Amino acid sequence: MNPPRVLLSALLVAAVAVPGPAAAQSRRTPADSQLARDIFRELIEINTTDSLGNTPRAARAMAQRLLAAGFPAADVRVLLGPDAKHGNLVARYRGTGAGGGGRPIIVFAHLDVVPARRADWSVDPFTFLEKDGYFYGRGTTDNKAGAAMLVADFIRLKRAGFKPRRDLILMVNGDEETAGSCIAWVVAKHRDLIDAEFALNTDAGGGVLRDGRRVMFVVQASEKVYATYVLEATDKGGHGSLPRPADNPVYRLAPVLERLAFFERSAALESGSLADDMRGVLKDPPDSAAVAHLSAVPFYNSKLRTTCVATMMAAGHAENALPQSARLTVNCRILPGEPASDVEATLRRLAADDRITLHATNTPTPSPPSPLTASIMGPIEQLVAEQFPGIPVVPVMEAGATDGLALRNAGIPTYGVSAVFEEQNDVRAHGRDERVSVQSFYDALEFWYRMMQAFASGRLTR
Repeated sequence: MNPPRVLLSALLVAAVAVPGPAAAQSRRTPADSQLARDIFRELIEINTTDSLGNTPRAARAMAQRLLAAGFPAADVRVLLGPDAKHGNLVARYRGTGAGGGGRPIIVFAHLDVVPARRADWSVDPFTFLEKDGYFYGRGTTDNKAGAAMLVADFIRLKRAGFKPRRDLILMVNGDEETAGSCIAWVVAKHRDLIDAEFALNTDAGGGVLRDGRRVMFVVQASEKVYATYVLEATDKGGHGSLPRPADNPVYRLAPVLERLAFFERSAALESGSLADDMRGVLKDPPDSAAVAHLSAVPFYNSKLRTTCVATMMAAGHAENALPQSARLTVNCRILPGEPASDVEATLRRLAADDRITLHATNTPTPSPPSPLTASIMGPIEQLVAEQFPGIPVVPVMEAGATDGLALRNAGIPTYGVSAVFEEQNDVRAHGRDERVSVQSFYDALEFWYRMMQAFASGRLTR
């Protein structure tokens, strides 16, 4: 079965639907909202860029909030690993076991963020700011909103006296954005703490807005394979006044950049032709014009094919000397089922220069798709229908990589259900002025509150 064609079949249903805007019915109190906002602020203002080693501090801060809410110390574990600079939190909300209970459910997020420079942003990336209907700060969408929602909802459920039939396991990890070492370490060293029937991920899936209008609610059941390659050219160097363009490492890598840019360029697409293009892609064989149109939109291009993009470049050692080396880092997101060796071979062909070396910086690791069963999709669809009437639920493959990789490979099916609605063409994760809509944050907070009750009790609660 061709994953992109299955995905676009689902997206087509969403594209031709005409849902009207719907305000979520909320039972949360102002105190509930303030608690979540306070936790969110605390997390944003702890700079958890990997190089600073602050994820243990963030994990301890969240643990203290759970302990203060009455969770037993034995059920709130801060785990330092795989080294002292990485902190993880695993907390358990004990079930009663009534009606057979069932195996636990994991709900998870991550604490670390990618770097952000103050000079690049219009606001301080590590100062929580509410402005014009948005919360700003590094990690507001990736993924501290998720961590804040889980901790706040655990506390809210505890205060409400909720008695789940089976255990809920809250997990937040400290190294998702770099090597994914924390989740791998927790699975290897503390599997007993997180052994579960399935997991729900705040760091994938979510809601799609188009010009402020909700158009679909996506559930992630698979993800692309993450791979990074470094291309390097070297030379003996020399005096800057005696250029040798043919041997300059920067010039040798420049054509590779140009070829990559050709494949990743984007252009505007009129919204009226979107559904027609989706239908065209689903034809056998696919309509080439439709494929070209959808490929011009980053949101859809990422679902259609493997993507590779240049993300870093370093060259030279002095402004008045010929460079002795130049390095180009290329980040690839590979479709499930496509061999990483094929992608590497394609990059070598793009380089088209036997003086350029290429090597992978990580081992590309695939994970199996999680089954979209009625027991998973049914409650989600009912909850979406209740909170966001008329919005179709669409299963998707995640273009990015998440900690769900390690859980799936450990035999724990994992589903991305962030519930945060974002503009399709204004995704700011990892970028400048990262932000999340205030309304989207509180809507997702409410959705997770209801979803945890539904899955942990075995029934929908109102």
